[in-house]
Amino acid sequence: MSSEKSSCPPTVVSSTSSKGPDLKNAKESKVVEDIKKAIENKDFLLAASITQKYLEDTNNIPLNIAVTGESGVGKSTFVNAFRGIDNRDERAAPTGEVETTMKPEAYPHPTYPNVTLWDLPGIGTTRFPADQYMKHVEFEKFDFFILVSAIRFNENDAKLAKEIKKMGKKLFFVRSKIDHNLRDAQRSQREYDEEKILQKIREYCIQGLKEQGVASPQVFLVSSFDLHLYEFRALQDTMERELPSHKRDVLILALPNICKSTIYKKKEVFRSQIWHYALLSATVEAVPIPAISIVVDVGILVKVLQDYLFGFCLDKRSLEKCSSSTNTPLDELRAMLNCICCGKDVTKELVLLMLKSATVLLIGLAAEEGSRWIPFIGIPIAAALSFTTIYKFLRSNLNELSVDAENILTKVLAIK
Repeated sequence: MSSEKSSCPPTVVSSTSSKGPDLKNAKESKVVEDIKKAIENKDFLLAASITQKYLEDTNNIPLNIAVTGESGVGKSTFVNAFRGIDNRDERAAPTGEVETTMKPEAYPHPTYPNVTLWDLPGIGTTRFPADQYMKHVEFEKFDFFILVSAIRFNENDAKLAKEIKKMGKKLFFVRSKIDHNLRDAQRSQREYDEEKILQKIREYCIQGLKEQGVASPQVFLVSSFDLHLYEFRALQDTMERELPSHKRDVLILALPNICKSTIYKKKEVFRSQIWHYALLSATVEAVPIPAISIVVDVGILVKVLQDYLFGFCLDKRSLEKCSSSTNTPLDELRAMLNCICCGKDVTKELVLLMLKSATVLLIGLAAEEGSRWIPFIGIPIAAALSFTTIYKFLRSNLNELSVDAENILTKVLAIK
């Protein structure tokens, strides 16, 4: 794969997983049926409760990713890069040329704590002999494994790979420190051909694994310091395909924004949730308690907009980090962004200001509170207005924020 800084085309991952039934759609269908029954029975509190629980469960699905390999191959740096932070961050996994991981260490994603990357101790060291390794790290709890090597996958790597496959778990081979290899080649070769060097490294790794009995190995060439280069994109696409449907969206949201395709996929995940939040608003609207609907609506919008900012790395901390790493003044960075909430703490006051600027939506919210007390027909009208207001507001801001995220990617980070 070329290292050219080009954007990967938008792709939609199929909702049908390569592993087992589509649990996500099955659960969603059951939830929809339960909500319908509750509404038919005019039990709007139950309908709201079902919707709320579904959203909470969906947003807290656990995903455990194991990163393993020999000591000194860059496991910790890869774990940090995957989580969108660098080695100097206070939340980073410690790095070093000697074995710094003494036991399986959990590193929750800074934005999505339900996603945990596990930095596993190096196999084959005197501290962790291969025959005790599997039991030591409790392999059964992980959703999939990433086996990292900085040179060639050796005998211990091959043994580990075969054991993982025996357990029916997914395994991905990552050849790290590709940037080091290319830099060395540029300094030592008269005729430097990056594509040929990458192909040679890939074939060398694949051949080594085959010679040690690993069938059909797929190796991804990665630089943890420049994930947008080389084959991390192909790795993330493969991981998405191999995960069951109910965990795929969890992975997508946790991925670093390395190309337009990633931003597009995140947008689609967020978009698929909008109608659930709109339905939650509508079911609460139908409960005959004065003024509760506006409070709930604003609360929903605060929460979801915060999720969008963190997911697209448009929150205050992410923009400050981007400003520092690219030497771009923060004010200049903010001037490139269109959505009013970018780089700000999302508060009720900010949401009300955003609603005020969207006059049609604000009128909708006011109309809800007035119409709900019309006898017999008032509740259905108010619920419909609430659903439409929340849906349109979130859809509009989601579109705007995804464009802002692309602007940061292309104009500031120079990733085309």
